Amino acid sequence: MLVPLKWLKEYVDIDVSAEELAHRMTMTGSNVEGIHRKGEGIENVVVGKILTIEPHPNADKLVVCNVDTGTRQYRIVTGAPNVEAGQLVPVALDGATLPGGHKINRSKIRGVESWGMLCSGEELGLTDEDYPGAEIDGILVLKEEYPLGMDIREALGLDDDIIEFEITSNRPDCLSVIGIAREAAVTLDSSFRLPKIEVKADVGDVNTEAAVKVKDPDLCPRYCARVVKDVKIAPSPRWMQQRLSAAGIRPINNIVDITNYVMLEMGQPMHAFDLDKLTGKTIVVRRAYDGEKLVTLDDKERLLNDNMLVIADTEKAIGLAGVMGGANTEISDDTRNVLLESATFDRGSIRMTAKTLGLRSESSSRFEKGLDINNARAAIDRAAQLIEELDAGTVVEGVIDVCNGSLYDRVLEVSWKRINELLGLDLSPEIMGNILKKLEFKVEIKGDNLELVIPSFRQDVEGVADIAEEVARIYGYDKIPMTLMEGTVSRGRRTRKQKLIDMVKDVLVGSGLYEVVTYSFTSPRVYETIGITDPQDIPKTVRIANPLGEDQSIMRTTQIPSILEVLSRNRNRGLPLCQVFEIGTAFLPKSLPLNELPEEKSILTIGEYGPGMDYYDLKGKIEILLKFLGLLNGAEFVPRVHPTFHPGRTAILKLGSAEAGIIGEIHPKVAENYQLEERVIMAELDLDILLDMAKDQRRYRPLPKYPAVTRDLALVVSKDTLAGQVERCIWEFGGELLEKVELFDVYAGSQIPEGYKSMAYALSYRAADRTLTDEEVNALHDSIVKGLEKTLGAKLR
Repeated sequence: MLVPLKWLKEYVDIDVSAEELAHRMTMTGSNVEGIHRKGEGIENVVVGKILTIEPHPNADKLVVCNVDTGTRQYRIVTGAPNVEAGQLVPVALDGATLPGGHKINRSKIRGVESWGMLCSGEELGLTDEDYPGAEIDGILVLKEEYPLGMDIREALGLDDDIIEFEITSNRPDCLSVIGIAREAAVTLDSSFRLPKIEVKADVGDVNTEAAVKVKDPDLCPRYCARVVKDVKIAPSPRWMQQRLSAAGIRPINNIVDITNYVMLEMGQPMHAFDLDKLTGKTIVVRRAYDGEKLVTLDDKERLLNDNMLVIADTEKAIGLAGVMGGANTEISDDTRNVLLESATFDRGSIRMTAKTLGLRSESSSRFEKGLDINNARAAIDRAAQLIEELDAGTVVEGVIDVCNGSLYDRVLEVSWKRINELLGLDLSPEIMGNILKKLEFKVEIKGDNLELVIPSFRQDVEGVADIAEEVARIYGYDKIPMTLMEGTVSRGRRTRKQKLIDMVKDVLVGSGLYEVVTYSFTSPRVYETIGITDPQDIPKTVRIANPLGEDQSIMRTTQIPSILEVLSRNRNRGLPLCQVFEIGTAFLPKSLPLNELPEEKSILTIGEYGPGMDYYDLKGKIEILLKFLGLLNGAEFVPRVHPTFHPGRTAILKLGSAEAGIIGEIHPKVAENYQLEERVIMAELDLDILLDMAKDQRRYRPLPKYPAVTRDLALVVSKDTLAGQVERCIWEFGGELLEKVELFDVYAGSQIPEGYKSMAYALSYRAADRTLTDEEVNALHDSIVKGLEKTLGAKLR
């Protein structure tokens, strides 16, 4: 929000510099982003009058002007083609400075001494918006009468400071000069005054000239209209153009400029319609028809839908409510009768309309934040007053005011003790009351409470925290004493699950893997790319209500596609070896459509490719992890067929009766879908099961004092017998003295019956308190052999 300081001073007495004002306003919550000075860099340039013009004796294209600056006359040489005697022009005297640091000094030009320079608008850094005619080729000719010798900055309105405020979305009341003035008055403890609004309007009756129908009062709580007849379209006065330009608004004509001026002054957007272009002389506030079209003031055709609010007449839409008017009722040089609009619209509706159409305006930015319903009537009266003062037309008596909203102020009761608790202060209720009264709250002290009548323009105030903020910012944040925090602070610590996950990561990184993180949302087509084509095998998924696209439209139930994409990306970039893992979440809906939140299961996915990588390499890494979790002895890898994995090179991990995951080589067709030519090994484990069953307690024992006794055991078992089954039996029948079991040979050939295989194990026995005898070891060994024979049908080879 750009606020010219001179304009601001009309409503509040300011006796400090712009820099001091900016600092103090920032300290009370109205943040200042900068101070701009348009005339900065212009020094010793004054208004002069060309008295006579003589030809230059030594140059055909130059002339010598005799210029009066009020105190004396100067001879100045110029080549400007538009100089004429009697003109008022900017004169840069000897020693003057122009924007950009250009110095003007007395000098001889082709033998004639020149005591300065006549300036063009460009040399003064001006455009046509700053002053009409500033961009013409030649010197700048001043159209108004100014005292000779007046500083050109004062004459052109360039001596003003323009303060740029950053207005937060909860303070739309400050999107106006009056709103900023109200804040400045409280900040400086100065007087605040509103413009005195008086409208004569003693001609005719507005109800005979126009009518207003609000068909959607939920989107338009209040609509005010006035009629102006016998309008005389002309440029607005210089002072108004200067203020609009300084505030960032381009002057157009007197009627449009007045509506923009009131918007900047009072914060209420307005619009002017050419009344003679309104069919039926009637304003209809309604929702747009689906597919309805409107050409807006920027000459662009807009396609509307039935969620948008429009201003219409009895036949057609003539404007986007709160956003932009229509070209079909635009004010032109031929306009003679005008209908002024000042309304309050639903902030959500305006925001959605502006966003859908990609059309933001000064009006929409204010309506989106919510406006004071009581300000609509005052603003339209102010516009009518300015029209009368500028003799721009005849204001018809009366206002059409269709109001469906509440005009009453809200009442809020808060504890003043609670305010002190929030701020860490010890202010009396009287001090708080005085601060709030300055902010135009009505205050009544009732015991421990303050009963407040909230001004209608302060829609952001809703509870005790908002009142505490108002008290704090005006009292002074710098006056709040520094204190130490009070209260009980509990020491943060990691949960058992978090500690175990950290250990899992450390083990995997120690095994040569890199951790990666991928998105939790994916494409529904990934199941086909990983070989799951049967509709009955495709899991139920959670669809995202507002996805970024089809490729990210569901929450994942597996991380295998994500890890395959990571492996593919690394392979495409020429990496010969890649080993990664991810700990993430799978989202499993309990039912569809969703009636409750889905189950969120923690999963660990590992993927790798490269020289020497095979099923046993990854199985070894998983066994290391299981050992750290204390689960290795009870683990079993059972063959399983899965469409994503290679048949015969895939197993599930079983921990007792629980299936804790799957490990195997990726099916060649699946690998081909991801442009992976190498053997790809992957595992996906249920991390929740692993962590729930993990044995995080460790038992330590001293180093053995006595030697171990080893025995080899060669067995003939069925080809379907798993090594894990044999090992479990050995441990079961080996007793406490069995220390180690290691498989060192598997053989199937001519010496072994068909359908069988030979498995050789090295067994180690040890006692903690003695050296074992052969008799003790043989008894244990025989017990193991008998147990294997009975349980698995194994025979000694």
